[in-house]
Amino acid sequence: MIRHAALPSGIEIAYDVTGSGPPLVLMHGGEADHTQYDHFVPHLADRFACIAYDQRDSGATRNPDADFGIEDLADDAAGLIRALGHAKAHVFGSSLGSVIAQALAVRHPDVVDRLILSAAIRIGRSIPEINPDTAAALGPLRKDPARNAAAIARYFYTDDHLAKHPELAQRFAGGKRNPVQQARRAALIPQAPMLDITRITAPTLVLAHEQDRLVPPAHSLSIAREIPGARTIVLEGLGHVGTIQAPERVAAAVAAFLMGDL
Repeated sequence: MIRHAALPSGIEIAYDVTGSGPPLVLMHGGEADHTQYDHFVPHLADRFACIAYDQRDSGATRNPDADFGIEDLADDAAGLIRALGHAKAHVFGSSLGSVIAQALAVRHPDVVDRLILSAAIRIGRSIPEINPDTAAALGPLRKDPARNAAAIARYFYTDDHLAKHPELAQRFAGGKRNPVQQARRAALIPQAPMLDITRITAPTLVLAHEQDRLVPPAHSLSIAREIPGARTIVLEGLGHVGTIQAPERVAAAVAAFLMGDL
């Protein structure tokens, strides 16, 4: 059931809590909302209170029609954790969510218990910088997402998975955000600050997706070399959105790390 948490900033964060146990905050990707985790949460809800929420300009969250950046979204996440009565929480961020999670861990280390970065992008780096060929190909496609949704989806899922689930392409057809919201969201990663992630103190796991066409696995793994003591797992056969393609496999790695089995 979707509820709203009113933050001191005036943002009303829409969130859903499923399961019981230590809190685990789930940060969705740039094209998504909290429903990215609908099939992921059931694999963790017997051990964790899974908090899936909508970022600004996403889902049912209510925010002013004003510019914001990655650090604002990190502050929102810290505010949500505190508003729900938690001193700290485990944090899982996928793609854009991984960028927000890094900012959260740097800006609010006291609220982050353990940190998982999936299909991770180093905060302060952009897709054109880390994968210029893909960025060049996606640019023209995104000018008409309704027509090019299937082509865009190939950068987020494997061909085999899309053949079995062609409906996933509709996630990239646009329509859930107005043009102003789309522009604000598109600017988040390119304009993110180059924060010093060597300051992250939370135990960290980086998940690289072996068949990720958007974020090269080597880039994700390089993030772990900056974060003191970070561990890594390469998930074979997974495209960019692993929590939808193989939620049980991603959840198994997350649970093992959070429970101290890695």
